[in-house]
Amino acid sequence: MIPTAHISTPEAVERAEARTAHNYHPLPVVIEHAEGAWMTDVEGRRYLDLLAGYSALNFGHSNPRLVEVAREQLGRLTLTSRAFIHDKFAEFCAGLGDLCGKDLVLPMNTGAEAVETAIKVSRKWGYEVKGVAADRARIIVAAGNFHGRTTTIVGFSDDPDARDGFGPFTPGFDMVEYGDLAALEAAITPDTVAVLIEPIQGEGGVIIPPEGYLRGVREACTRHGVLFVADEIQAGLGRTGRTFACDYEGVVPDLYVLGKALGGGIVPVSAVVGDRDVLGVLKPGQHGSTFGGNPLACAVGAEVVAMLADGEPQARAAELGALLSERLHALQGHGVVGVRVRGLWAGVDIDPAIGTGREICERLMARGVLAKDTHGSTIRLAPPLTISAEDLSWGLDQLEAVLSDRG
Repeated sequence: MIPTAHISTPEAVERAEARTAHNYHPLPVVIEHAEGAWMTDVEGRRYLDLLAGYSALNFGHSNPRLVEVAREQLGRLTLTSRAFIHDKFAEFCAGLGDLCGKDLVLPMNTGAEAVETAIKVSRKWGYEVKGVAADRARIIVAAGNFHGRTTTIVGFSDDPDARDGFGPFTPGFDMVEYGDLAALEAAITPDTVAVLIEPIQGEGGVIIPPEGYLRGVREACTRHGVLFVADEIQAGLGRTGRTFACDYEGVVPDLYVLGKALGGGIVPVSAVVGDRDVLGVLKPGQHGSTFGGNPLACAVGAEVVAMLADGEPQARAAELGALLSERLHALQGHGVVGVRVRGLWAGVDIDPAIGTGREICERLMARGVLAKDTHGSTIRLAPPLTISAEDLSWGLDQLEAVLSDRG
């Protein structure tokens, strides 16, 4: 084996791609070390991380507080399965439940796993509580959604890359336009058990719905006896300057679907959080996960919850988000044709005359900044919430330089 430190980036890229299925198209950079908002590649070049693992790294790379908790737990206990109770389980579940203002927590691993869990819970609630006839439950989803890549989830996606070639698909989903309350109301039938939406569509390009949309969804769900399921996997846990994106409209869903940042960038942790009258429909043997709620995940997750409980990450995201918004809006008409910002999260639509989103990300990489494109012409910016104002400004300077072709 060739030591990674002695290999060039092209060689490392070739080795990585030679033995892996090509389900991603990563930028040609090979990271070896990271700390805070900065990553270092195999050749010692440093890059400012403006993606933060799709919000999984809200607290930065190698956060000392989270790493210390993980190290301590690694030396004690890492897995019991849910066949037994471990000493970190109650702490994590109680803390997360309190953060959400809900009774019960169902820990899982990945975001997609949590979404699948919410789907199952919604259907079971529909049959046992609402009284929908067997196998008739329907769930309303939004166009442009991204909830994961399992076969059930891609079946209600309208993204051809996610969907095409993977059928037949699970029935029971009705799609409406995102942000259109009239369409949502029209789609509700006696068999509707839930509305599953992202309060902000991250993969779609940080699409923020019209003011009042989330309140309207909540009101419609309450009026028709339908669950409001909020996928806050990317938007939640401080990213938008609030604990949850739903907080901007004072809305509380029936189920929160959480993930990414919940694992502190160290382990995969996800959860569905709700009150007893909804999550209580599950009985032993009806749903589970070998690694869901494992001791290591709960130790890290409990510390994440504790960090969010004092509100400092949220306040920091709001403060730096103002800087992000000001700088990005100043670029409109200068290579940028659209900007959407909520907290420390932005979608930036690039003028096609300047280049594709991928091309802009490649040019940023050459200047020491890592970001990610989506849907052709859009790039997403989601730096760690721990980034300094100086580093954020420097990263935005690089974007401005790339757009003005000064580099």
